[in-house]
Amino acid sequence: MDLVNKQTSAGELQRLPTGAFTVDAQGRVVSSTVPQVVPAALMRDIGQCVVAVFQGARKVNMTFSELVAQYATFKITAREMRGGAIIFLSPKTPKWASRS
Repeated sequence: MDLVNKQTSAGELQRLPTGAFTVDAQGRVVSSTVPQVVPAALMRDIGQCVVAVFQGARKVNMTFSELVAQYATFKITAREMRGGAIIFLSPKTPKWASRS
């Protein structure tokens, strides 16, 4: 499943999954509050990419504690945790829906 809005056969819009998961230093999922509609393989791939970014930054002595990837409708925020990471998945609020 892509992490984009999809319509059901009835035409109603499904909400994007929201939750968080932690990964160890190899990018393996340790714990998760992400709905089961998100494939485990996708979470593993995200986790491995996030850990690789943090490890790469550490190799070049770069202080890098947070990673944010923003897509048109989705946001991934990751924070380093002693070699692993905690990763938050959340739908992005459209500009027209934000309240000032």
